[in-house]
Amino acid sequence: MIVGSKRRFWAGGFGFVRHRTSCNEPSSATCSIGQIMILHIDMDAFYASIEQRDHPELIGRPVVVGGSKTGRGVVAAASYEARQYGIHSAMPGRRAAELCPHAVFVRGRLSHYADVGRQVREIFGRFTPIIQPLSLDEAFLDVAGMERLHGDAETIGRSIKDAIENELQLTASVGIAPRKFVAKIASDLDKPNGFVVVKESDLTSFLDPLGVEKLWGVGSVAQARLHRLGLKSIRDVRLYDHELLVSKLGDWGHHLWKLANGIDSRGVVPDRSAKQISHERTFADDQSDAELLHGVVCFLCEQTAMRLRRSGRMTSTITLKYRREDFKTFNKSRTLQAPTDQTGRIIRVAVELLEEMRRNEPRAVRLLGVSLGTLVGSDRPVQLSLFDDPQQQQAERKVDQVVDQLSQKLGGKTVYRAASHRWRHRQ
Repeated sequence: MIVGSKRRFWAGGFGFVRHRTSCNEPSSATCSIGQIMILHIDMDAFYASIEQRDHPELIGRPVVVGGSKTGRGVVAAASYEARQYGIHSAMPGRRAAELCPHAVFVRGRLSHYADVGRQVREIFGRFTPIIQPLSLDEAFLDVAGMERLHGDAETIGRSIKDAIENELQLTASVGIAPRKFVAKIASDLDKPNGFVVVKESDLTSFLDPLGVEKLWGVGSVAQARLHRLGLKSIRDVRLYDHELLVSKLGDWGHHLWKLANGIDSRGVVPDRSAKQISHERTFADDQSDAELLHGVVCFLCEQTAMRLRRSGRMTSTITLKYRREDFKTFNKSRTLQAPTDQTGRIIRVAVELLEEMRRNEPRAVRLLGVSLGTLVGSDRPVQLSLFDDPQQQQAERKVDQVVDQLSQKLGGKTVYRAASHRWRHRQ
């Protein structure tokens, strides 16, 4: 029995089944998905849903987490009821109050949200050890080889939704597909409480009718540029002449063309198995503010360094990814004399790379990224150079340990270095 709605939509002659069900009831209509093994699971309005769960009087009301009606704070999260009024994260609280005067503003409880996030990850871990968290509330899961224990990917996806709803009284949206980026698109397609399965044979007809903004890395600026080329749907990109697209957009055009054709070789890689650890940000508007760009790089270094230490690794190669406003992309790397896992050291190198890049490529920037490569175990002995100060090294290590502990307890957005504040306060 399916409780709620079951909808079928058609594109290119193929049908895709979307299930919106109560997780307490198994679906009587299942979809054979063969070797589909990648799941993307995204919690629905995570912070706001936790507040509604913990305070039943908020259920059905527009809830805004963070910010205030009169203060300078920004919205950290909004319930779906609040989103109907145009409220979204990073919006000033004052603006949110203007859009919805009767919205309920609640103070965020980041340590509590982090605890619930760990409970969610514990549920994921019951079904597979191959988990790639993207944040507290979403992750990719590779469930290949788990069939004998837990059933096929669809069965596992439903089991995880059941466990989250029954144990945590929260809902999650699940996308299942044979490609990583398609699974992410699928999980977002029918929120909240969505469940979308895409079969291998239906990849093209699933992607074709979707707008180009569904492709990874396509924000509002990129969408407008693609529209000027006459590319409004993923089908348009798929059918566009490959060489012409590359001539106009460079490597980024090649990347988009591959995605539009369902080509994505990236697998689910936990940090402990990754060959590199990376983090990047695409800006809604092209940026030239040197102080802001500096803050973004510091933020990216903090994120990658924390993941590096969490995985018990050190890095010897730091790479800055730099995409200009014309979509031309550059990568500049530096190899260290000795591997490190210290945030301060990584920031210093990445900032130097940014300054060099800005001197050579001063045009506005639409994306920055930091990746850490040549990874080794943190138990490997490290030989200090003649120019290293052992006391400074020890002090920086203690700072990292304290920040890691506080971030795990309070949430990663609560404790950070002053250098990244210019970017952090906009998030």
